[in-house]
Amino acid sequence: MTWLRYVWSRIDRFLLAILLTVAFASLMPARGEAAMGVGWLTDAAIAALFFMHGARLSPEAALLGARQWRLHTMVFLSTFGLFPLLGVTAHLLAPGLLPAPLWAGLMLLTALPSTVQASIAFTSVAGGNVPAALCSASTSNLLGIFLTPVIAGFLLASHGADFSARSAFAIVAQLLLPFVAGQLLRPWIGELIMRHARLLKSVDYGSILLIVYSAFSQGVVNGIWHQIEATQLLQLALVDAALLATVITLLTIASRQLGFSRADEITIVFCGSKKSLASGLPIATLLFAGQVGLVIIPVMVFHQIQLMVCASLARHYAARGGVNVGNGPDYRTLSGESPVISL
Repeated sequence: MTWLRYVWSRIDRFLLAILLTVAFASLMPARGEAAMGVGWLTDAAIAALFFMHGARLSPEAALLGARQWRLHTMVFLSTFGLFPLLGVTAHLLAPGLLPAPLWAGLMLLTALPSTVQASIAFTSVAGGNVPAALCSASTSNLLGIFLTPVIAGFLLASHGADFSARSAFAIVAQLLLPFVAGQLLRPWIGELIMRHARLLKSVDYGSILLIVYSAFSQGVVNGIWHQIEATQLLQLALVDAALLATVITLLTIASRQLGFSRADEITIVFCGSKKSLASGLPIATLLFAGQVGLVIIPVMVFHQIQLMVCASLARHYAARGGVNVGNGPDYRTLSGESPVISL
């Protein structure tokens, strides 16, 4: 039974909850009036996520370490430049490797912002520049509200998807307005949200699971599981892993060639290689209304791969730098980040 306990200890519990939600949606998808109700609740959940993100994000914290513009430029170029370029290159080299919905999801993945909490946690464990990580990851999320729909829309339109600039900016407004409302109300509700972080984390997780249920309900009704094979899922995992490995390698080489310190290199690698699941799911729901089922799979697969790889990498950096990490970072805890601060 020891190996069973070990396997259970390695499981990302939130990912497990997502998979169980997918299974439930496959067996009991929302149909008819129930589907309409779930759709309304999903829209409200997306607004709530970005509202709470605005209410929690401290402008002072986001500015901490902002003077290191070279470091932040590296992170932003990776997040919003290198990733999309690699995604387009992969599609050009092997267009038949994945079905169209998975390629669409991969394009969306490449346009997503970085995570906040996981990036900071891994940077801290590895002995990196934590203030700079906080600034880069937070600013990445702010930029993502504007850039992700625009970049994803451009990539999708260039690959034949029906998407317009007007649609992109409409989605920006849907995300930005709740965020701005949260920022404006932060002086009155920010402290309350921080005091009840555990309760609000449960609400956040519930919102994400609702988005997943809505997406896969639509997919099941449209015959999602007749559109994908197990071999295609394996191929997708390999593409996601190759994408992450390429970005980490290029960022490591570039950081050393440009003369960054070890601490700054760690920050660049961890902040520049992450993609936010909590941002990806609601944005996918808005971008691909009615046909989002397969599209969110690349984001979910990449989420788990990045946690496992970066946990190992953080342990490696810490060991080389003489940092005492005990048994190393527990990526189950890091993956349990509140979607409010990991958007």
